[in-house]
Amino acid sequence: MKPISIAKAASLAMVVLLLTGCGKQSAAPDQATSTRSGQIEIAVIPKGMAHQFWLTVRAGAEAAGKEFGAQIIWQGPAKETEIEKQINIVRDMINRRVSALVLAACDENALVPTIQRAVNMNMPVITIDSGVQSDLPLSFVATDNIAGARMAADVLARLIGEEGPVGLIPFVPGAATSEMRERGFKEGIAGYPNITLVATQYCMSDVAKAMDVTQDMMNANPDLRGIFAANEAAAIGAAQAVRTAGKAGVVKLVAFDASEDEIAALKEGVIQALIVQNPFKMGYVGVRAALDALEGKPVEKRIDTGVTVVTQENLNDPEIVRLLNP
Repeated sequence: MKPISIAKAASLAMVVLLLTGCGKQSAAPDQATSTRSGQIEIAVIPKGMAHQFWLTVRAGAEAAGKEFGAQIIWQGPAKETEIEKQINIVRDMINRRVSALVLAACDENALVPTIQRAVNMNMPVITIDSGVQSDLPLSFVATDNIAGARMAADVLARLIGEEGPVGLIPFVPGAATSEMRERGFKEGIAGYPNITLVATQYCMSDVAKAMDVTQDMMNANPDLRGIFAANEAAAIGAAQAVRTAGKAGVVKLVAFDASEDEIAALKEGVIQALIVQNPFKMGYVGVRAALDALEGKPVEKRIDTGVTVVTQENLNDPEIVRLLNP
């Protein structure tokens, strides 16, 4: 009996060793597959979801994700004024333990504590378009909004012969991008002593609100010569108000961004010039910066994605066509 029990024990031991070995062999491929397919998740969180600008940012982000093998999670508040909702989305992404955050902040101060939490967890944070009042993000990828708005002031000044009353439509108080464009335009227009800024009205990134404030400006200032609309919603609302009032071409309109509605208004002559950003590049470079940070590569603190003035005269130039249709 003793030899039989030894044989059984040896056989049992052999089975255990074989099973253990098989387990090790199957575990390694599973782990490698996980590393290749799902490990890098970049959460890209815009300020809003409604405007063409953000759809183009998303296209750029997803192009970078596809090129460099990262999964892009696109989620943001419906409206740019929904600050608390955006904070909750960022918190959710931190709890999910995404690899990195690419964020356009609805408010330059409110997001800072949440970003601090991400940084404390060694999660790289890149801001795009609208930054925060903090050095916590590794990079800010955006238009130089102050310089772009100064350019808008120069363009509008030329359109109205450098004299007369003008209006300004920023979008959301407390949003860094809005405040920088407001500041840049005011600085630029101050260089023209015969131009007076008679009204500054926020549109809250809402087309209907932009229509209302534009109508108010024109009613209060019958001799209004021009308006700078600082984002897509402001531009579309202002264009509609000017069109409805029968003042297309009389009240010159310069606007940021280049949605389909804005381009149509430019072709129609309701808008005279667009200050066009490169949102595709913004999304692409934002994701690329996040991936560089994850790999331990140096990331530039400030990356300017540039602006271009688009008018009826250059609308069909090849470089402008590529910019408007990335």
